[in-house]
Amino acid sequence: MIQDPTAASRATEQQKNSRDEANSSRAVNQSEDELGNASRRKSVRQRKRPHEGFENVQSKGAKAGRRKRGHVEAVTLFDVLTMGRSAMQAVIGDWIEAYGTHRDSSLLDLISFFIQCCGCKGVVTAEMCQGKEDRDVMSKMVEEVDEVAGLQYKKFLAFPWILTVTWPMDTDSGEYPLTQPGPYGRWFHSEFCDFMAVLVAQCQHSIIFDSYLMNTLISLLTELSDSYVRAFRHTCTLAAVKLLSSLVAVSLSLSVGIEHSHKLYRAQKTKTRRRRSPLKQESIQKKITELREKRAEVETMMDVVFKGIFLKRYRDVLPEIRSLCMEELGVWMKLYSSAFLNDSYLKYMGWMMHDKVPDVRLKCVLGLQALYGDPPLLPKLDLFTSRFKDRMISMTLDKDNEVAVQTMKLLLLVSKTSDGALSAEDRRQLLRFVYSSQRPLAAAAGELLFARLLNTEAPAADTEINDEEARERQASARLRALLHFHQESELHSHVVYLVDSLWDSGGALLKDWPTLTSTLLQEPSSGGPGLTRAEQALLVEILVASVRQASEGPALAGRSGAKKVTSAREKKSQLDDCTKLTDHLLVVLPELLAKFSGSCDTVASLMKIPQYFLPEGPEADNTQAASRLMAEMGAALDRPAGPAGPALLEAAARTFLSLCVGEASWCSVARTARHSMVGRWVDHLTALLGDSLQAESPRFSADEEKTADILATLKKLSAFHNCHDLLEGNLFGLLSPLPAAESGEGGAPPEVLLEVLQCLSYCMLWSLSSGTLNSRETAESQRLQLRLFCERSNRCLSHPDHGVQQQAFVGVCDVLTAHARQRQVWDPSSFGPLLYTPGPKLQRALVAFVCARVFVGPDCGGRSADSEAERLEELHRRRNLLAAFCKLIVHGVLEMSTAAEVFMYYMKYNDDFGDIIKETMNRTRQMDKLGSAHTLVLCLQQLFLRLKREQGSGGEAHPEVQSFASIKELARRFALTFGELVKFRECIVVVHRNGIEFVFQEFSQTPDAPTPPYLSYLTILGEFSSKLLKPDKKIVFSYLQKHTGGLAIDLREECWQPLACYRASLLAAAGGEDAVSHVSSDGGAHPPGRSPSSKQKREENKAPCPFSPIDSEVSKGQRSSFSPSHKDADPSSSSVRAEPPARRLDFEGSVQSTGEDTVDVEL
Repeated sequence: MIQDPTAASRATEQQKNSRDEANSSRAVNQSEDELGNASRRKSVRQRKRPHEGFENVQSKGAKAGRRKRGHVEAVTLFDVLTMGRSAMQAVIGDWIEAYGTHRDSSLLDLISFFIQCCGCKGVVTAEMCQGKEDRDVMSKMVEEVDEVAGLQYKKFLAFPWILTVTWPMDTDSGEYPLTQPGPYGRWFHSEFCDFMAVLVAQCQHSIIFDSYLMNTLISLLTELSDSYVRAFRHTCTLAAVKLLSSLVAVSLSLSVGIEHSHKLYRAQKTKTRRRRSPLKQESIQKKITELREKRAEVETMMDVVFKGIFLKRYRDVLPEIRSLCMEELGVWMKLYSSAFLNDSYLKYMGWMMHDKVPDVRLKCVLGLQALYGDPPLLPKLDLFTSRFKDRMISMTLDKDNEVAVQTMKLLLLVSKTSDGALSAEDRRQLLRFVYSSQRPLAAAAGELLFARLLNTEAPAADTEINDEEARERQASARLRALLHFHQESELHSHVVYLVDSLWDSGGALLKDWPTLTSTLLQEPSSGGPGLTRAEQALLVEILVASVRQASEGPALAGRSGAKKVTSAREKKSQLDDCTKLTDHLLVVLPELLAKFSGSCDTVASLMKIPQYFLPEGPEADNTQAASRLMAEMGAALDRPAGPAGPALLEAAARTFLSLCVGEASWCSVARTARHSMVGRWVDHLTALLGDSLQAESPRFSADEEKTADILATLKKLSAFHNCHDLLEGNLFGLLSPLPAAESGEGGAPPEVLLEVLQCLSYCMLWSLSSGTLNSRETAESQRLQLRLFCERSNRCLSHPDHGVQQQAFVGVCDVLTAHARQRQVWDPSSFGPLLYTPGPKLQRALVAFVCARVFVGPDCGGRSADSEAERLEELHRRRNLLAAFCKLIVHGVLEMSTAAEVFMYYMKYNDDFGDIIKETMNRTRQMDKLGSAHTLVLCLQQLFLRLKREQGSGGEAHPEVQSFASIKELARRFALTFGELVKFRECIVVVHRNGIEFVFQEFSQTPDAPTPPYLSYLTILGEFSSKLLKPDKKIVFSYLQKHTGGLAIDLREECWQPLACYRASLLAAAGGEDAVSHVSSDGGAHPPGRSPSSKQKREENKAPCPFSPIDSEVSKGQRSSFSPSHKDADPSSSSVRAEPPARRLDFEGSVQSTGEDTVDVEL
């Protein structure tokens, strides 16, 4: 709202230099209260009326009029945004009426509206311009900053007004209504666009053509959209493009009127001479001329806005401005194609598809989708398609997923509307995206695949066929096309991703299970060849994938972007699909198993289908079909497994598990079949082992054929025991003698022993996790089995075969972890499990296995692709072994000190196992902070002792021995794991205490041994000094003095430098002074970053000894060494005296608190 000059004395005083050149001026002080916040805007509806007028207009009215409605608050155009569209129409209508009587004042209200929408919290001054011919006007149009006054100015021409906007510099220009976060910003954007549309719509028949309103408005928007201020530029660019969109609607309305008038004119001309009215014809012709002139005037306005604002702002630095320009350009080309849909405007859309901001590219793609989706507009897009086709294809690889998806949909429209637009190579490149990891992109590519390749007609038949046969032929032709595409692509071996991509567009084909099964069961006819074996296997994979998709939905491992929430309609459709597939495949699946019984891979795939059956279906009571299915599955398992045996056994075990659970009729049939089948296998294995294993002395003796039979039976039992509880068969008692048999000629073969160990571990896991223990005898029997299993596995850890060793190790770790878990979750109302602790021999064997099989050096040299894959597989295996061992430490099965053997490899194998070791370190610290600290100390000391022994032996370097620098770096990394110093202060003190005792305890100084043998360990220990709190440094220093007080020490000698550096690290200030500065401190200039005051303190306490005043006091009586009489010297005379007394060390092993800000720390 811009007021009269008399009400704007403050603004006119700021513009004193400009006032002499103006005839009249109006100003407004726009306060923060006028803008208000969101809550105030919502309350405007309750306390304002939309029809009461505007202040600039009201100031011209009579006093009586003011008294009549003086109790009503004036409503500005900015306030009307909060009142809804109906109130907006009423207020704009009142504004149009006021414009007819007071044009200048109403126009100033509209200018004030745009200034307010920009979020400007300043002063707006309006001056009348003498005329456009004034040469000095344009020279006065400035936008500058007055840093002295702290103000920003913008002066511009909106003829006939010269507007000056003044606002504070400290105002955050990044916060204005359009950029407000949350729903308010979106609401304001919508209401602001509605205001522009309503304003033009209500003015289109009147004042829009007065050559005054639109000229001023376009001039205002042009100047403000060219401002350096982001708020002006963004808001007014949005207003300008919405104004152009509204003008497009006006032009379209005028075109409709012209067309209607032409029809009336033609109708008048077709009348007979007697009924024809020349006056009416002349009136219609005059109206046509008038409408054409108005349309030309509107098109001129549109051209001015486009050239004056759009062409400057579509490449604006602000991505929001570029985005809205591209969005509106698509609207113009869609609505007013006769004027905008040509290459002169399309080129901007093509250029901005290279924009670096994804949202701009997305707006371009969405705009093109609207154009390509309208068939009448396609002829005008041929040149654009040929020019920018490569760019559109490359955008399918866009880093923004939404842009890539929408581009794929755009290319789908291009492909549908123009057959020759995409070449065969282009389609081949696009169809590869059906295997993309992003499901929306893959689904769009699947729609393109179905539209271009699979949606083909079947070849015409020689004879007439009915509709059902025609449908089957059509489906068969599409299936063959799908098989041909997958075989030719050779990009992916998993059909489930292809099925998932086609599910949305070709779901009817993939859910046609009768056609799929009939195609598989169809025999080659004499008329032509049927499917090959490879095509049959692939079609089986498609069948299984479609069944899984219908049952579980689009959730696939490795593919993201699927819907996480399923609607009620989708759930109903999914339930219907499961019912249909269950009813059909329960009957047909036995025939498929019988036909493909010779292929283990195909049978393994078909065996997965019953896992997705619906137990509540109508065919759930069909026990006869269920019996046939169980018989065929049992027959398939009793055949030789072949190379694909493990996959077949796993699929069968999981299928029986899903069929046996529940209360359906087929569940009892499945349980009976499983019990009979497993019992048959156990009896057969008992007979085979009874002949091969001698009871008196466990020696395995069996020929090659019998060994293969035993191995096949063990694999079946092991696969089923993994999913099913087979404790009733007493497999543990049957198989436990085999690991005790002698290795070599008298022992079981490694492959048999491996299956035996796996089956025994499954027996123990089911025993530890099943039910409750009802008596002590049951608990003792379980512990006896556990002890026996651990003994057998310990024996196998030294087996010559690496596979047997690994299985024994994994089995022991899993069983002991399950036992630890059993003790945590057992029911107190029942008899608790008896504790079993592995013996020292087993613990040493486990540690030795980890060190020998996990922490091994990588092979050097280059690797091929196959060897690289093998290396990754080997690394995965080693990580699993280490994780299994660390679980024993975390669950308390092994002593925490055992982790020292793992922690010492933290730096050496950080890339391969660093995450596992660090997690183990954190978990042990959560269990016992001090125990974890002792483990770290033990780890460092063991590495240090190994290094000393290696140096003393003088032999070749052992690969397990780490260098001193590596140990020091490991200590530094250990120190970094102590994040919160207050939380872990006890741990840090324990580390220092143990390190000092390790170096000085039991050391007796002699002329032959003047220094402790492990003195260099203090250099490693010094890496933890930075983690000590200031009071704790004094305590540790006192503890060090206790152990060094009776020794003759000269810190100037090279052999005592580790002690000097360690003492310096303890005496370092809290600011982190360097240890070297204490050792080599002199009277030179203070180092950079240190204050002169700290230098003065050091100079006051300076002594001849290069370490501390303690040494200077001793050196007065004995310069060369420390006398035993000074072993209890008070360290308070040193530089530590400057610190307040905090704690003192009690020789009984605790830290006594002497201040309120300290805590007790156990030593």
